[in-house]
Amino acid sequence: MRSTVATDPARTRCDEQDMSPIYLDYNATTPVAPEVLDAMLPWLRSQFGNPSSTHPYGRRAAQAVAAARRQVADLIGAQAHEIVFTGCATEANNLALLGVARALGTARRHLVVSAVEHPAVMAPALHLRDRGWALTVLPVDAFGRISTDALADALRPDTALVSVMHANNEVGTLQPIREIARMICERGILLHTDAAQSAGKLPLNVDELGVGLLTLAGHKFYAPKGVGALYVRAGTPIRSVLHGAEQEYGLRPGTENVAAIVGLGAAAALARASLPAASAHLRALRDRLHEYLVAAIPGLRLNGDPDHRLPNTLHLSFPGVSGRALLAEAGAVVAASVGSACHSEPAAVSDVLAAMGADAARAAGAVRLSVGCMTTPEEVKCAAEGLVAAWQRLRSQ
Repeated sequence: MRSTVATDPARTRCDEQDMSPIYLDYNATTPVAPEVLDAMLPWLRSQFGNPSSTHPYGRRAAQAVAAARRQVADLIGAQAHEIVFTGCATEANNLALLGVARALGTARRHLVVSAVEHPAVMAPALHLRDRGWALTVLPVDAFGRISTDALADALRPDTALVSVMHANNEVGTLQPIREIARMICERGILLHTDAAQSAGKLPLNVDELGVGLLTLAGHKFYAPKGVGALYVRAGTPIRSVLHGAEQEYGLRPGTENVAAIVGLGAAAALARASLPAASAHLRALRDRLHEYLVAAIPGLRLNGDPDHRLPNTLHLSFPGVSGRALLAEAGAVVAASVGSACHSEPAAVSDVLAAMGADAARAAGAVRLSVGCMTTPEEVKCAAEGLVAAWQRLRSQ
């Protein structure tokens, strides 16, 4: 993936006032890779057929969707018929939780999630609780990881589903999905993982992970926004939560967004070809950025697991300042965020940091920096200099 997006060779200086800030918010969204856009364009122009139509226009569209399905399946070691295309990862997560609940009926009605889940999992989990399901929310440690012992204690005879994200969208912490799978699958409990943040950054294989359901988000790995996918292992009990026609094996009614699906397939193929080299590249950039900052800012603190985390994610608490104030002060040089772009209360303390037990000062000073495949070492150095200068100005006020 490293060669897929061109970078401006002039972006090696930190004093260019007329340039856009250096983008370090890849966990929020990624640009569309040029190869992905090229793959999509015919399906936005001349190849406009409906995949459900039986004439040549429709058949060509159906063939394109089928090819993309194989590409997405290949990225995660699945079978093509186990991939269900959705409008986004939020829809995929809702389909996973609510679709399993609908299929099981009253047979089992206990759900387990972690305290650091994305709202796209936590909200449907709370919805099920409001409809009579028992819900257990597992705590996490100071690094944001759940305890498998705590999970073992939480399991019950009526536990139907465990949903634990593969990688946290804010601090980047990876959860022990393989260990969870070994613990619960022998009991007949289904396992879902939201892998929106890890796809394209880490190698994924559904058999090695042991999951029955896995969520992907296109715009997290250089596909367009508005397309996602849910892996559903063959034989998993699940029903559609929408009413309509029979597209996507009857699980997601509605005419397929062919161009976006083709883009998702192209992005999956790019990601598969670049891994694991892409992971090493991202990790090197992330660690270089951390080295610059920690050398210049006494008391800078890393949030998340130092070992088990996404290779591109650096979540830090800057001492003595507000993270929001820091990013505003450094806004001409760096575009980053204090946490997830999906939360509705921008001034609130992060639920993830609260679950990790971070005190108020540490939570207030938090900033998420996430690099991407087109980030350069020069940009990392420039961004670090801009953040250090902004921190020093705020501290001197």
